Amino acid sequence: MFKKLLGTGMSRAINVLTQLATLIMGTKFLGAAEWGKAFIAQTDITFLLIGIELVAGSGLVYFTPRKKLSTLMTLSYSWIALVMLIYVLLFSILNLFSNFFHTIVPEGYAMLVLVMTFVYSLHEFNLNHFLGKEKVGIYNWLFLIQILTQVTMMAVLIFALDLRTGKALLYSQLCGYSVALFVGWIHLFPNLKRNDRDPLKESLKEMLHYGAFMQLSTLVSTLNKRLSLYLLNTHCDEKQIGVFASGTQVTEGVNIVGQSIGLVEFSALSNTENEHRAAQLTIRFMKLSIVLTFAALFIICLLPTAFFEWLFSGEFGDIRSVILLMAPGIVFFSAHTILANFFSGTGRPKYNLYTSLIGLSVTIISAFTLIPTLGIRGAAITTSLTYITLFVYQWMVFRKLTGSRLDQLVPNKEDLDWLKTTVKSIF
Repeated sequence: MFKKLLGTGMSRAINVLTQLATLIMGTKFLGAAEWGKAFIAQTDITFLLIGIELVAGSGLVYFTPRKKLSTLMTLSYSWIALVMLIYVLLFSILNLFSNFFHTIVPEGYAMLVLVMTFVYSLHEFNLNHFLGKEKVGIYNWLFLIQILTQVTMMAVLIFALDLRTGKALLYSQLCGYSVALFVGWIHLFPNLKRNDRDPLKESLKEMLHYGAFMQLSTLVSTLNKRLSLYLLNTHCDEKQIGVFASGTQVTEGVNIVGQSIGLVEFSALSNTENEHRAAQLTIRFMKLSIVLTFAALFIICLLPTAFFEWLFSGEFGDIRSVILLMAPGIVFFSAHTILANFFSGTGRPKYNLYTSLIGLSVTIISAFTLIPTLGIRGAAITTSLTYITLFVYQWMVFRKLTGSRLDQLVPNKEDLDWLKTTVKSIF
């Protein structure tokens, strides 16, 4: 398991570097305003994916060990086609009200947003299948192919083709998704021939029931993350949104630590029925995630404003204040990520939905109170307050279900011995 964790961590570390390179290229050569448009378009894609992931999302990790590939592929691909058709019709109707539509989807980005949503949905099916089969190595390779293709194409579009709009980011991501999708199919389709099919109607009911809680939770969680962005769009210009987006990307980039650990945790918990072992793994992974996230954020918070102005350009002088205000929340969010994977991996996605709903109430109150007066700083404070709330509620539920204690989150000698032993077993 530690080898999977190490491999996932290394691939995510490479992702951090490529995302940093993308962020630097975007901020320096596209400017804050265009970067803000690209970030809004990415957020639109995130929301559109929620409808698709009701059946063809991360719930596949849970069902992959329990259902045949042909069943999952038939249901998922059919669902993706149906939902994309609905989205095309919805965009066509909203486009009749262009003033409203372009406050949600930047002008000229609608078709690109739809195409990216479709391609990523197919790519995500491959990722979730391999993760559910505990083929973490293939998962990591597909992820690496995606991000390395993306950053390469970003450089080509900016420096070779002189594309200096936010579409440079989206085109590069589309290339990354497409290449990784085809490589994933090469590994996936040979397995399809050896599978029979489960009853489709019964399987669809199970997937919808499981996915409903997960995707409602994801919808509310995404609102927790991005509601502030749309509210900022009514109180600030696109440059300020670009600054806030960059600060968000830097701090959330650190959360890749928790996401990497959470992926391995989710895969392991989806393949075990031992409740006690699941709780032990969750606590150990949570401690590791908190320590590593705190260490990374501590270093970033020590960097002066002049460094960020040099790295991104003078337009991004306010980014340090955004990072400082979001940093406490990101530490709690890293723990929240581990707990969310515990509830999903043990078949309790409803608790993630309840958590997100509580967090959304905090987001709404904080955002509408703080953003009109404090702007991007108010949005950063809102994010931290929401993430802290998410963890507090989830821990209360986790403690009730497993009998865990808060003092178990304090790293001890046993954790250090475990870490030493697992590292030695590798080398």
